[in-house]
Amino acid sequence: MPSPYEVLGVKPDASADDIRKAYRALAKQHHPDLNPGNAQAEQRFKEVTAAYELLSDPDKRARFDRGEIDASGAEQAPRRSYREYAEAAAGGRYHPEGAMHAEDLEDLFASFFRNQRGGAGGGESGLRMRGMDRAYTLSLEFLEAVNGGKKRITLPDGSNLDVNIPAGVEDGQVLRLRGKGGPGLNDGPPGDALVELHVAPHAFFRRAGRDILLELPVTIAEAALGAKVTAPTVGGPVAVTVPRRSDSGTVLRLRGRGVPAHGDSPAGDALITLKVVIGPDPDGALEAFLKEWAPLHPHDPRAGMVTR
Repeated sequence: MPSPYEVLGVKPDASADDIRKAYRALAKQHHPDLNPGNAQAEQRFKEVTAAYELLSDPDKRARFDRGEIDASGAEQAPRRSYREYAEAAAGGRYHPEGAMHAEDLEDLFASFFRNQRGGAGGGESGLRMRGMDRAYTLSLEFLEAVNGGKKRITLPDGSNLDVNIPAGVEDGQVLRLRGKGGPGLNDGPPGDALVELHVAPHAFFRRAGRDILLELPVTIAEAALGAKVTAPTVGGPVAVTVPRRSDSGTVLRLRGRGVPAHGDSPAGDALITLKVVIGPDPDGALEAFLKEWAPLHPHDPRAGMVTR
């Protein structure tokens, strides 16, 4: 069985972001909806999804790297040294711990053929198999991703799937909806729906982790004299105090006004950077004032900016 790294085509030291990118590319390439009737593509999609499920879980990935589980996630038998085998009791040498004897194999094959015939009762149900995972994409507005909510996906067959969006999801994040994938075979459990989120940029908000960044224009008078102004936040407009003599680039922090708290993640902050805007001067009054005022109050804001 190939390792999950080989399945995704990444190195064992690949970052979580590299693993996610490799999975997204392969999942799109081999998705059954894009390859109808192609059993090879369907099998490849299952392998890619299984590999990603293992490597995207930090604990499972670490256990696989240590040899504690195999590529399917099953527990690995403890490795034994040559000396342990050589010193084993007669008849037990060179047999791995837990290996099957002939009677065990007979029971296994008998059980398999009973399942193929529908069990001891003689029915025709066959083997139970888990349904296939299905991949979807969902576009979100910036504020929908930040604040969370509910969105509806219309599936190819015309049915609808409601998706609960947790507050603070990010572009490229994949939500797993348990049991919302393909139906199982012979009463097997259904697969999952894997929903990849695409978040559109906002006109004036940007995001840094759980903080929201905003550049807020203020007039010369507001910056020089101080003022109460209204600023937009992801939760709605709020009143902000601009301190006297604020320069462009001054950052105001509004605690708890960023991405809302969700689960163990606390609420982020809103970081508002002031941008002084001169604005219109239709009668030239501001210009005339500065011509008289500036010579009497010399100031070099570039002092100290000397290169060698």
